[in-house]
Amino acid sequence: METSGKIECRLQFSHAAMTMRKIGRISFGGTAAIVTSMALITGLNAVGTGKATLITALLIAALADNITDSLSIHIYQESQRLDEREAFIGTLSNFTTRLLGSLSFVIIVVVFPPHVVVPGSIIWGMLLLGVLSYLLARDRNVGVLSEVIKHLVVAAAVIIISKGIAYFLI
Repeated sequence: METSGKIECRLQFSHAAMTMRKIGRISFGGTAAIVTSMALITGLNAVGTGKATLITALLIAALADNITDSLSIHIYQESQRLDEREAFIGTLSNFTTRLLGSLSFVIIVVVFPPHVVVPGSIIWGMLLLGVLSYLLARDRNVGVLSEVIKHLVVAAAVIIISKGIAYFLI
């Protein structure tokens, strides 16, 4: 009886660890794509850039900065002696998540009129970040509301700083 209880506990722990690892694979790339995109759109809009410049900046972040971050994550995982296959999957997951997240903001810039882009991007980004924070908090068994609020406040600070930099330079 005691052995089956230990096995069940190990299976539950293993399932929880696997779920966290899967969410962990998208959490860094997703967060980076969301917050960076909102900051770029807000900051560049504050200096009066056009759609082409916004799209270019978002694509540079989606590709060049994403490749750099993915390489950094991969090298870090190797330094932690993570299994080669796991490191590759983590790197690929990060790249894909960040690329898709960034491209969702490109779509907002392309589709919506200029006066809707900033508020639309902030609403979309905060929604995505809120959902990601919710999933992470549930998997970690911590207070969902406090985690979501904490992450949204940090994102709001980044947006305010980005807009402030733009106004400072004008």
